[in-house]
Amino acid sequence: MLYQLYDLQHAAWYPGRLMAEATQTAFQNPFLPASYTRMGRTLAAGAELFERTTRRFGKPAFGLPTTKVDGEEVAVREVPVVRKPFCDLIHFEQDTDKAHPSVLVVAPMSGHHATLLRGTVQALLPEHDVYITDWLDARKIPLARGKFDLDDYISYLIEFMRHLGPHTHVMAVCQPTVPLVCAVSLMAQNNDPNQPASMILMGGPIDATAAPTVVTELAENKPLSWFERNVIQTVPAYYPGGLRQVYPGFIQLTGFMSMNLDRHVGEHVKLFQHLVKGDGDSAEQHRTFYDEFLSVIDLPAEFYLQTVEHVFQKYSLAKGTMEWRGQRVDPSAVRHTAMMTVEGELDDISAPGQTRAAHQIVSRLPMEKRADHLQKGVGHYGIFNGRRWREQILPKIRDFMLTHDTSDRFAPPTQRPVAAE
Repeated sequence: MLYQLYDLQHAAWYPGRLMAEATQTAFQNPFLPASYTRMGRTLAAGAELFERTTRRFGKPAFGLPTTKVDGEEVAVREVPVVRKPFCDLIHFEQDTDKAHPSVLVVAPMSGHHATLLRGTVQALLPEHDVYITDWLDARKIPLARGKFDLDDYISYLIEFMRHLGPHTHVMAVCQPTVPLVCAVSLMAQNNDPNQPASMILMGGPIDATAAPTVVTELAENKPLSWFERNVIQTVPAYYPGGLRQVYPGFIQLTGFMSMNLDRHVGEHVKLFQHLVKGDGDSAEQHRTFYDEFLSVIDLPAEFYLQTVEHVFQKYSLAKGTMEWRGQRVDPSAVRHTAMMTVEGELDDISAPGQTRAAHQIVSRLPMEKRADHLQKGVGHYGIFNGRRWREQILPKIRDFMLTHDTSDRFAPPTQRPVAAE
């Protein structure tokens, strides 16, 4: 019933949103003298704040039509190269003959769209041939497309790495660090010729016991049955994915907001103040961030529950008990793929130590193929977005990938036809 109540609440606010939009439009009209007064700006600001706090935000666009290569602007196109029931592999194809190292960015399947990594992709584009996993909203996927669990996630990553070939570098941000280590380990165990050249693990819970956070404590203090009863919902029949069991994005967003509630409330108060003052640039910065942050997707229940169980309760990968389709995952088998871990000093989601733990379980990788970086002064999102990401973290990652590149030259993988399932 929670899902239906959420939809009912949204519908109930519809008349108010229409009135707020009309008020905002009227008092931002340059032909209305009142729009130039403080009272007019206050009414318009209040109307916008009401409309934004009751709106549902759709999937944003990456919005990266161009990049600069050697100082020259080149066009960028988003091309799906593999389509799966729960994910599209997107290639940011560039109109240039210059060869670049190929990078697969594994976006988290944790409630937000892959566009949350827009800044990550944008910074990589000038010197890399970039691909990204674009996870789909489970409430839009018909039941006939089947289920999706943690084993399927790992299978998808293996398929994507095989598609891109052995010279690919793979970067996982947050949640997918665990399935990526599993996928690379399994490829190593099976002597797969397409093992990636390197993997970069950024702010992920490889060993959640290494540094407890609010996230880990919640999972530890509640049995799995509690999560099944309280956060798993059935998608209403009027959605394409009707009757599918999911972990709704609106519940995940509530959790994200509650972790830093004072900050989010303060940011919305600042938005109101900026609008009243007529500070359009600051208001637009707020809109840009929150349009992305408030846009969420539902996760398949099987995947969510298995992640809670194996990553945050049993610590299966860290303890050596992780299995994939009946095969034990052995990270010590990784000897070909170089590995770099990146953490943020102020990360309150995957605290410092959780990601670095990968160096203990990938135990037989030669020291010359390892690197670790702790970025001072950044939280979770600062690891992959913002000035410190661009100026301090990315250069180290780029150097690491160049050092361990396995190709004769920086050539993109041979393009294959779009695979569909």
